[in-house]
Amino acid sequence: MSDNISIIGGADGPTSVFVAGKLGMNWLSTFGLVLVILLLIPNIIYAVRVKNQKNKCTNKFMNILEQIGRYGCMFLMIFNIGIVESGFPSINAFIIYLVGNTVLMLSYWIIWMLYFNKQTYREQMALPVIPTGIFLLSGITMLHYFLIIFAVIFGIGHIYVTSRNKVC
Repeated sequence: MSDNISIIGGADGPTSVFVAGKLGMNWLSTFGLVLVILLLIPNIIYAVRVKNQKNKCTNKFMNILEQIGRYGCMFLMIFNIGIVESGFPSINAFIIYLVGNTVLMLSYWIIWMLYFNKQTYREQMALPVIPTGIFLLSGITMLHYFLIIFAVIFGIGHIYVTSRNKVC
């Protein structure tokens, strides 16, 4: 393991130490895994609570597009496959990734709670937009071009399919 250590600050203020390097399991993204799990939890709860819900979208192409985008995004968020993945180009990109995804995830969970309480079309349509934003933000801040492509595919498919499954 080769590490780069940067020390910011000194005698006149707080000191921060940043250690950069490759850790043992660089094929697995811990942050990506946590984000995917947090995205899946309310969906699993919903599937358990609302059994036998039928997909009203009859457009097979859009249904397939949604699934390709969904599984592609989840896979690329979790696994580093070593192709067109650059990582965070700067500490600012990493901070934007953390803060942006935290805000989006909190929003996602709040909207799910509202949707569990009362199903409205507004909340229903926010639910596909926010994960798309999480995947896009992650891809852009990490310069992960395949993730960006799959996020766009997922967004188009998921928003379309969700709009055809209007609850109200």
